[in-house]
Amino acid sequence: MKNAAVQIAELIAPTVEALGLILWGIELQQQGKYSLLRVYIEHEEGVGIEDCERVSRQVSALLDVEDPITGEYTLEVSSPGMDRPLFTAEQFALYEGEKVNVRLRTALQGRRRFKGVIKKVVDDRIGLAIDADDGELIEITLADIDKANIDF
Repeated sequence: MKNAAVQIAELIAPTVEALGLILWGIELQQQGKYSLLRVYIEHEEGVGIEDCERVSRQVSALLDVEDPITGEYTLEVSSPGMDRPLFTAEQFALYEGEKVNVRLRTALQGRRRFKGVIKKVVDDRIGLAIDADDGELIEITLADIDKANIDF
């Protein structure tokens, strides 16, 4: 079964694309009966406040009809920004050679947080050089990543 964030992303992607934008990713944070749905949109020429407003109106109307989030929620729409979050293997591959911050769902080598350089991306596995001195390379699967973003 797909998690709620994946279901919502699949639900709203056609609407975002119909507005001429790219759905970069979403974050769904649920705290009790309140939730925060953060939608990141992208465009090759940049994203303006008008783009965020249009997506917010359209996505809000769609979510009101489909009702995929139980309880109250806040919808935020923004560009990914300079310290952009990474959601897919394709996005990690785009930023190969860049420094990233990664938080894992469960500990690896006794740690959940890593900072390193993306060295390779193969299928859903990310190779990360985590120590500049000895160049230790760890491999992380996409499913194990709780949150990742470019270290700007």
